Formats: sequence, C-alpha cells, structure tokens
Amino acid sequence: GLELSVNNHAADFSLSTLSGPPVSLSCLVQNSSQAEELLWYRGDGKVDLKDGNKVNVSNICISPVTESDNGVTFTCKLARDKSVQVSVILDVQFPPRLTGEESLQIEEDKDVILSCSAKSNPQAQTAWYKNNITLTLQQNRYQLYQTSEVFQLSIIKVQKSDNGTYTCVVKSSLGEGRKDFHLIVEDKKPVFPKEAVIAAVVVVTLTVLFGIVARKDKIFKV
Repeated sequence: GLELSVNNHAADFSLSTLSGPPVSLSCLVQNSSQAEELLWYRGDGKVDLKDGNKVNVSNICISPVTESDNGVTFTCKLARDKSVQVSVILDVQFPPRLTGEESLQIEEDKDVILSCSAKSNPQAQTAWYKNNITLTLQQNRYQLYQTSEVFQLSIIKVQKSDNGTYTCVVKSSLGEGRKDFHLIVEDKKPVFPKEAVIAAVVVVTLTVLFGIVARKDKIFKV
C-alpha cells in the first residue's frame, strides 16, 4: 500500500544531531501510481513549502539547528489522507553553557543559596568546589538541590570560616561550564530589642500629639 518515508525511515524515529550544523529531512511517497501532495509540520504548525517541493518528494532544511529545536517533532503527511505520516523527533545535543561570577555578602548565622542554571543534552553532572578544592559536604551545614537544569548549594547559618570562592562545575560528555561565587561573610548587625523600638515610637507619637494640643488654642484663635 501507499506509505511515506523520511530519510529512508518508514516509521517514526529520533534523529541525534549537534546544535549548529543544518539538518535536512527528505520525505518520499512510496508505492504511488499518481502525483501525491505532501505536507510538513513542525509540532502543530504547518511548514510553508514552495510549489516545486510538494509532490511525491518534499525536502525541508532546519538551519541552523539550535538548542530550542531539541525535542521538536517534524512530521510529513499525505495531504489527502493525513493518517499516512512519518514523524522525526530531533535530539539536539549541546554542552552545558555556564560562565560568569557573582559576589554575595551575607551576615553571619544567616542561610545563603548559591544557584547556577545550565541546560545541556545529554544531562550534565555537577560538582562544587571551595577555593578550587572539592567541597566536603558536611551534614547540617550544606544542602544540595538539583533538577535537570538548576543546581543549588545551600549553606546553613554561615560562619566566618565560610568566606571564600565557591565554584559550580557542570560537566557532560560534550564539555563543561563553571560559575564562581565570591562569598563574603559579614559581622552580625546589632539587633535592637522590640520593646525599645516600640517605646521610642510611643514617645515620638505622644510628643507630636502634645505639640498639636499646645498649638490648638493658636489654631482656633484665627
């Protein structure tokens, strides 16, 4: 019977490629005795095809392939019977992209979160360093949180000994990225007791009230 093939695949398939170079997809009608019109879709959106690129064979080129094309489905369909189709899912591979540095000033005894975001395919592994030495993760002091794109290190109740440069290194088979965090731990700010603050507010309020009362006679004598 009538069927389609894309890049010689008669069934749905995944195409691995690197970001950057273009990818060509060629759809071909098999076992047809007449001219058959073809349609291309990117996801749910129809691809505009030129007139000479629609009958029995149809080619599309994705150029350049970018990270945003990862996981996108391209489908070739028969115009008169859309159930006849072949889909290709792009598996776009790219290294983690992570650079830069950040300075953080934090008071002693407060918690701090160091966060780096890096997409990659294949998924990357992460490691944390302090002053270029692998960070020893003490329980109750450090907490790690990570998803496929976000890598976080929490330091609980920072101490002066936590001063230094922390580095998040994200590494995959295609390369690595890194980001530095310069942590400066500051002295605790003195805390005023709430009672003293409330007393000061009361004194100010009463002073203002007495001022208004004292001026009332003058105000009403106009």
